[in-house]
Amino acid sequence: MREQRKMKEFEELEFRDDFMFEKVMEDKELCREVLECLLQHPIGELTEVQTQKEFKYVSDGKPIRLDVYSEDSEGAIYDTEMQNLNRKNVDELQLPLRTRFYQSSIDTDFMNKGYSYKKLPESNIIFICTFDPFKKGLYKYTFLETCKEDQSIELGDKTVKLFYNSCYKGKDIPKDLISLYDYVETGRTGSTLTKKIDDAVQKGRKNEKWRSQYMKERVIFQDLRDEGIEIGREDERVKLITGMLLCGKSVEDIVDFCNLPYDEVKRVEESLLANA
Repeated sequence: MREQRKMKEFEELEFRDDFMFEKVMEDKELCREVLECLLQHPIGELTEVQTQKEFKYVSDGKPIRLDVYSEDSEGAIYDTEMQNLNRKNVDELQLPLRTRFYQSSIDTDFMNKGYSYKKLPESNIIFICTFDPFKKGLYKYTFLETCKEDQSIELGDKTVKLFYNSCYKGKDIPKDLISLYDYVETGRTGSTLTKKIDDAVQKGRKNEKWRSQYMKERVIFQDLRDEGIEIGREDERVKLITGMLLCGKSVEDIVDFCNLPYDEVKRVEESLLANA
């Protein structure tokens, strides 16, 4: 069993931590500014921002949750995820398959509202990674559907998947993105945007409602872990994973906090769904 990771104290939470990231991004204007910094082009006014937005991908099954789901006034959809490595290797995160799954969930949700596939909106799946997700030294990885035989031909399905490498150290990228990366990595503010984000983080650390929500999650995680993971037996780990899934925690949350293999947690989730 790998070393267990202790959850941070509430006062220690940073923008790069899932809980604080989601809370700060609830501010529509700040969320829009972060998206525009990442995308490097203006977007419409955000008409909706939801954190931990749920999509039920199996009838009566456990839903998938997106970190920060937003829509703009032009109808475009953005799913923004903060991704830390936390002692896991990149392969365990299954990032490419997760983007495929998230995209299919967004499309299914849109169709379930009674819309025609002909009206499917522009969709952006965005991962802000505090590591190099593909180990090629790029500051950003953009994936579009193109023809293998002729790369000049784009499928035009209005989907894009973007992975940002915040640990990139080069200076050959837009200055505002350099500042955002530096803030994610070090907490230093070097631009108007990062100062706004940091102000929101500092204010958030004093928000008693947020503190209460975080502490509740922390207690649930700790109680479940104490019940099973310290024993180390497979059946006890299954009990732990099942309990956390039923409490609404995602596979990634469980892998992250308990340092369990992704495949093991995923198998328990699939078994739970099959017997739902």
